[in-house]
Amino acid sequence: MLLKTFGWSFAVTALGLVAAVFYGGWQAFGIVAILSILEISLSFDNAVINAGILKKMNAFWQKIFLTVGVLIAVFGMRLVFPVVIVAISAQLGPIEAIDLSFNDPDRYKELVTDAHPSIAAFGGMFLLMIFLDFIFEDRDIQWLRWIERPLAKLGKVDMLSVCVALIVLLIASMTVATQAHQHGGGHADKASTVLLSGIAGLITYLVVGGLSGFFEDKLEEEEEREHEAEEEARKAGKPASAVLLAGKAAFFMFLYLEVLDASFSFDGVIGAFAITNEIVLMALGLGIGAMYVRSLTVYLVRQGTLDDYVYLEHGAHYAIGALSVILLVTIQYEINELITGSVGVILIAWSFWSSVRRNKAIEAAGGEGGGGSDSKAEVSSGV
Repeated sequence: MLLKTFGWSFAVTALGLVAAVFYGGWQAFGIVAILSILEISLSFDNAVINAGILKKMNAFWQKIFLTVGVLIAVFGMRLVFPVVIVAISAQLGPIEAIDLSFNDPDRYKELVTDAHPSIAAFGGMFLLMIFLDFIFEDRDIQWLRWIERPLAKLGKVDMLSVCVALIVLLIASMTVATQAHQHGGGHADKASTVLLSGIAGLITYLVVGGLSGFFEDKLEEEEEREHEAEEEARKAGKPASAVLLAGKAAFFMFLYLEVLDASFSFDGVIGAFAITNEIVLMALGLGIGAMYVRSLTVYLVRQGTLDDYVYLEHGAHYAIGALSVILLVTIQYEINELITGSVGVILIAWSFWSSVRRNKAIEAAGGEGGGGSDSKAEVSSGV
């Protein structure tokens, strides 16, 4: 069953890693491997959420999501979107950007390097908002409680995440302006570029969140109607399984899932720019990761849930926060790509290890290892 579900993902992984070696040697192999792990870890809860919604849909709409939806996710967001970002930032046509990346890599890297401040500011702000909205939310289950508990209390202040993000952006742009002034003002417009790109990243996050919220509201309305239909079916003696979502309700659910998947893929794509600027390596790494998201979704729908590892979501968001800081720092300073990728992997591995310890502590105490909160188990897990 495992091979049947993950077979295509394993095959794509092997082909992608071999292609990376032929393209750029073992360094490219390492970058693609890190990008794949990063995309899988950041999209893990995406697969869990997808599965929770997908199981409510009938077989036809499940197949639509797992075919058409995956094509949009893999080829649209993970492959085309990085090209679009580079093309816009470097003021190139998409075809020209791809052509340069293959045929004139030196010129391509020069253009991307010049465009890096705007990419880093845009991506850094987008990822920072994801992290801040997560860390300021009060949660039943907390991983690093000494950090999350006080920040959750602060999060009761309205729009705090937006205010913090704007303060960070102002500091970043002022730092760039100061550096430019000290070096003779040769790049005086760099500060305004950083400021405008950062604001664009913030607006993008708010728009994506707004669209997700809109479709979620529509989805709740349709689910209420379906629940009423289910009650009527029950009264009429019909089996409840006959009321799987279809038609208009399933269509809204499909749209909601696509918007949700797009918002999840933003962090992986933007985070990839903190690791490499090469479109080919991004496409390979993110494409491999997206295939595993699809396989995980199928596995979760057919077999049950993997959310016993309750701290993985936390680890993924801390990785996002680390990437946002790294992106903003790289506006002025260079950071090694392998170090950048390793930070996220370490945080994910740490959160997984903490989840395993928590589950063992609950099991030893005679409890259940599900997703519920257990303060004693959390304390005994050392976090």
